[in-house]
Amino acid sequence: MTQTFWLTAAVMIILALAFVIAPLFFHRSGRRAELDLRNQNLLAYRSRMAELDREFEAGAMDEDSYRQLREELAGSMLDDVPDADQGVLESPKQVHGGKSSFAVVLASLVIVPAAAVFLYQQWGALDDVEQFRSMQEMMAADGDRLGQMQELTAQLRERLEENPDNTEGWAMLGRTYMRLEQYSDAAWAFEQLAGSIDEDDNGKAVAWGLSAQARFFLSQGGMTPEVTETIEKARDLNPDEVNSLGLLGIHAFSQENYEQAIRYWERIVAVAPDHPQIGSIRQGIEQAYQRLGREVPEDEAEVAAGPGVTVRVELAESFRDEVPDDTTLFVLARSAEGQGGPPLAVARLTAGQLPADVRLDDRFNMSPDSKVSEAGEVRVQARLSRSGTARPQAGDWEGELDEPVPVGGADADVVTLEIDTRLVQ
Repeated sequence: MTQTFWLTAAVMIILALAFVIAPLFFHRSGRRAELDLRNQNLLAYRSRMAELDREFEAGAMDEDSYRQLREELAGSMLDDVPDADQGVLESPKQVHGGKSSFAVVLASLVIVPAAAVFLYQQWGALDDVEQFRSMQEMMAADGDRLGQMQELTAQLRERLEENPDNTEGWAMLGRTYMRLEQYSDAAWAFEQLAGSIDEDDNGKAVAWGLSAQARFFLSQGGMTPEVTETIEKARDLNPDEVNSLGLLGIHAFSQENYEQAIRYWERIVAVAPDHPQIGSIRQGIEQAYQRLGREVPEDEAEVAAGPGVTVRVELAESFRDEVPDDTTLFVLARSAEGQGGPPLAVARLTAGQLPADVRLDDRFNMSPDSKVSEAGEVRVQARLSRSGTARPQAGDWEGELDEPVPVGGADADVVTLEIDTRLVQ
C-alpha cells in the first residue's frame, strides 16, 4: 500500500510540473512566431520605403505625392508591425528569456517534488495510513494464523509508539493482546489508550476498566494491588464504569459475598441496559440470589419468563483442580436442524460460578432474526475458554448434551450438562 501511495504521489507531482512547465514552452514558441511575423512585416516596410525613395530620386513622382505615400506606408507599418523597433531591440532579451525559462524548468523539477515530500512529512498522515493498513490486516487475519497475528500486532505497536494519538489503534491493539492472552501487554495498551483520550472522562474510565480487566486475567482472577489500583483509576473518573463493576461483582461472587455481587451487577443493569453481556450479567444476578436461597425479584423473573431452555452446568470432578475460577464459561444453544452453524443464544459466566443453572432464552439471542423462542428444539453445549473467546481452542474444556432439548416455558424440566472433555486440537 505504501508503494502504491508513493507511485500515486509521483504521478500527481508530474501533473503539477506539467502545469508549470508547459506554459513556459508554449509561451516561448508563441513569442517566436510573433517575432517572425513582425520581422517579415518590417522587412516588407523597409523594402517598400526604399522603392519609394528610388522613384522619388528618379523623378517619377513629385514631392507631395512622395510625402503622402511615405506617411501612408508608415501608418500601415504601425498597424501591421506594432512596436517594431522595440521588437528588434528585444531580440537579445529573448535569448535571455529562453535561458530563464530553462532555469525555471530545472528549478521546478527539483523544488516541487522536494517540497511535496517535505510538506507531507510535516503535515501529512502517512503514519495514520500505515496504522490503518496494519489494523485492516489484523482484522482480516484468520485466528488460526497465530504467527501472522503476532507479527501484525508487533507492526501496529511500533507505528502507534511513533504516532500515539490514534485511539482506535490502541483499542484494537489491546483487544488483540487479550485475544493472544498477552495480558500484560494488553493492560499496557489500554493504559496508552487512556493517555490518548482528551477531555472525555468516560472514555478514559472505560480504557482504565479494560486495563483492570487485563490485569485481572493476568493474576488469574486475583484482586491484586495492581488490579485494585487500576479499578480505582477507572471509578475515580466514572463510578459506574461497567468493566470495573463487573470485575468487582465477579470477585465478590468468588468470595461468596453474594449480596455485594448483586449490588455491583444490578448497577450495571441500571446504567447500561444495552450492554452486550447484559444477559450474562442478569444470569449472574440470578445465580447470586439462588446461592443466597432467596427468590429472584419479580422484575428479573419477568425478563426470564419467555420460551427457552434451562440447563444446569456442572464441571467434571477430574477437572475441578485444573480450571481457574476466572476462566470464561460459554453456554450455547444452537438450532437442532443441521450441524454446526452460529448459536442462537450465548450466555457468558465464569468457572467460579459452577455449578450454575442457566436459562437460555431471548435475552441471549445473537441475532434479532434468529431467536431461541422460535426454535422447536435446540442443541446445548458448554465450553470453558482459556482465551476468553467463543472459538474452541486446544486446552479448552467442553461438554455437550447428546440429544436436542425442547424449547419451553420457565416451568419446563431442567437438563443437566457436564463439562467432561478437554480439547486437544
